[in-house]
Amino acid sequence: MEHGTPLWTIDVFGLPVTFDLSTSLMIIVSSLIVFLIAFFMTRNIAVRPTGKSQVLMEVLMNFVKGIISGNMAWKQGGRFHFLALTLILYIAVSNFLGLPFAFVAPDENHTLWWKSPTADPAVTLTLASVMIVLTHYYGVKMRGTKAYIKSYAEPFGFMVPFKILEEFTYNLTLGLRLYGNIYAGEILLALLTTVMMSGAIGFIGGFIPMMVWQGFSIYIGAIQAFIFVMLSMVYLSHKVSDDH
Repeated sequence: MEHGTPLWTIDVFGLPVTFDLSTSLMIIVSSLIVFLIAFFMTRNIAVRPTGKSQVLMEVLMNFVKGIISGNMAWKQGGRFHFLALTLILYIAVSNFLGLPFAFVAPDENHTLWWKSPTADPAVTLTLASVMIVLTHYYGVKMRGTKAYIKSYAEPFGFMVPFKILEEFTYNLTLGLRLYGNIYAGEILLALLTTVMMSGAIGFIGGFIPMMVWQGFSIYIGAIQAFIFVMLSMVYLSHKVSDDH
């Protein structure tokens, strides 16, 4: 079934700028959910945890710490702890939002309002671009402008064009990998939903595959959040460490 997209176009200095309202809505929802998760899991912090929420948050923080420590010295990487924690929470929540159901408005265009924001390439490529910009910022901040620029000519000067091209490929691979996996998963879920709504036989035949794919999609969503954060830390380590 083809779904419409709720678009809103405004004029900015004589140029039309179009917003995808469903994607904007889901970005806000994801951000709110992450905030609430962090707030309620850390509101009663104690030296000796008495509740499961703090224990779970500490487990997640140690997991993220392991990702960072596996790519760079903790003395350098410790400053990225909360960045990586926020990333993995936000991307995981965004990946999961479109799994339980998709809300389609009952209009002639079947407008899709509820989906995973990471099923939109504009969102994933923006996240990737932010991380790439941060790698350059921290590379200059932690190594100095001269040493950072000089690193592009190491070990051989003719590598400079290839290293510049590499920055664009980093952005594309980081963003499109996440988008492709989440978008493909939601497409299959939509097809299975259509089969289940086709009648009693379709419901019976599509129910088990739907449940199996729901579980597999949760796994994929978690893995993709982990991969995005891990690769981001790898890119950061390449920029801030002198031995790369």
